[in-house]
Amino acid sequence: MTAASRTSRNSTLAALTLGAIGVVYGDIGTSPLYAFREALAQTSGRIGSAEILGVLSLALWALIIVVTMKYVLFLLRADNGGEGGVLSLMALASRATQGRWPVVMALGAIGAGLFFGDAIITPALSVLSAVEGLKTVPGIAPVMSLPAILLLTVAILIGLFMIQARGTASVAGLFGPICAVWFVALALLGLWHIADAPQILFAFNPVHAVLFLTSHGTTGLFVLGAVFLTVTGAEALIADMGHFGRKPIQLGWLGFVWPALTLNYLGQGALALKALAAAKAAGQPFANADWFFLMAPDALRAPLVILATLATIIASQAVITGAYSLTQQAIALGLLPRMTIRQTSADQQGQIYMPVVNWLLLAGILLLVFGFQSSSRMAAAYGIAVTGTMVVTTCLAFIVAWKLWKWDVFWTALLFLPFLAIDLIFFGANILRVVEGGWVPLLVGTVMIGLIATWRRGRAIALRRGADQGIPMSELASALAKRPPPRVEGIAVYLTEDTDRAPSALLHNLKHNKVLHARNILLTVATARAPHVPSADRLAQTPLGADFVAARLTYGYMDHIDVPSDLGTAGLLAGSGGTSFFVGRNAIRAAARPAMPLIPLLLFRFLHRNAADPTAFFGVPTNRVVELGSQIEL
Repeated sequence: MTAASRTSRNSTLAALTLGAIGVVYGDIGTSPLYAFREALAQTSGRIGSAEILGVLSLALWALIIVVTMKYVLFLLRADNGGEGGVLSLMALASRATQGRWPVVMALGAIGAGLFFGDAIITPALSVLSAVEGLKTVPGIAPVMSLPAILLLTVAILIGLFMIQARGTASVAGLFGPICAVWFVALALLGLWHIADAPQILFAFNPVHAVLFLTSHGTTGLFVLGAVFLTVTGAEALIADMGHFGRKPIQLGWLGFVWPALTLNYLGQGALALKALAAAKAAGQPFANADWFFLMAPDALRAPLVILATLATIIASQAVITGAYSLTQQAIALGLLPRMTIRQTSADQQGQIYMPVVNWLLLAGILLLVFGFQSSSRMAAAYGIAVTGTMVVTTCLAFIVAWKLWKWDVFWTALLFLPFLAIDLIFFGANILRVVEGGWVPLLVGTVMIGLIATWRRGRAIALRRGADQGIPMSELASALAKRPPPRVEGIAVYLTEDTDRAPSALLHNLKHNKVLHARNILLTVATARAPHVPSADRLAQTPLGADFVAARLTYGYMDHIDVPSDLGTAGLLAGSGGTSFFVGRNAIRAAARPAMPLIPLLLFRFLHRNAADPTAFFGVPTNRVVELGSQIEL
């Protein structure tokens, strides 16, 4: 390898690492704003040095075991063609089990549902906690009443969601540098205060964590649930793997983000120990405080709040983008109905905008902000969604390692059981806070899981009923060959989900227009369990007599779908007379004996009726589409 190529490769790696710091670590990077404060608050009694060291030890070892060992060193290797995340793991596990294990699809649906609960809470909690930092700024604190904090938080969030339609590619280049400055600030603040109480370094000894849990009973579990706030955002490490690659994410964590977070938490603990000593000397009780912002001197407090607000906006943007990507994958994998997807960048395929997802997220976030009104109250709602997703991720990764990688089941279980045990302990600790607000992500997750289950079952029944009502394509082709109808120039493309059955649009065209095009293509658009399918490998075609061709276009679940372009590249649209795309619009009606209970049936009809136009989803120009309706009884 030449020196020039090495330099080019290193510069590319550096750029990707900087980008990963801005996108992947935005969520976990804003945890110091509230995590240590909330964990210490859960001790619910007299706070001494043992409590401070114990809480901090739990936080440090959570970062070591959950993030570093589980995600960075292991799960980053469980990629699906370079893509990661809970649905990519589901696709891998489904491929490994040949789609025969319903539990795989159920785990994927649960993980996706809980992710949306996380996506609503993260922007609300992170932005609100940053704005609350203004209460620690001298001169500004008196005017920072609750209404003022809520108004500023809401203004920031509404502005963030309003710019999504314009795309964020133009400002995405600033995310990495801003977050790099943020992590440097975290590290410097921590280093500065460690000298206040050097004994805080004893928190690296896990004995302090164990002693705290064994001596505090149920309170220790509540603290453990709050400590989990330090690792929220770990799922982003694998979810964003396709954008940056494994190595930049690992380098960013091991060489920069992890040390910065560790130093900052140590600094907060040292500041708390110093305040504890001062309170004892003055004969006053120790009071928990907003340790993060208090680490900065008064003169730097306002710039720190501004930097923290920028960091939380970037973290929120990463979650919003993740919600778009997860929804796109869920649609491609058949978990959700089609939705409008708009490309916001000509250069970056991952830059998309989904109006329905955008405004539903904003509505949920604003409800949380006005409902909880403080980051401390909202923190109770945070951990359940994340811990639940982590449990799902561990289970799916176990199936992948066992069935796809062919690891010995005993040694695979031996490796995964400790990770699963830790995930379940954290999940159990967070379940204790359901009444305080943990019901929010559970409710959101349950609604999403219900939508996914209803859509999948309704689609399966509708396809089965449609097939029962249709006629075999081979019989229709034979009948038309014996008694051919009048022909017209041009190419007709019939979009269908089963090329073995005559599409309803074809039957209606023959019945009402009584003509057949010169060339007829029965087209099925399918989604592979891989994230990407090369253009040359997408199309498969089979002749069905002289008049028809059965074609199948297969896309990866992360590919941009453009049916006319792929058919044209293959030469199927060449010829005179132009091309028309025929689409059957099925209306769902209740049968005399419904195949689904009433409420799920009504929900499926609503989802089916409001699904995005399939031709727009497939990239077909509207002026080339002919829609013909039919009815299906469920």
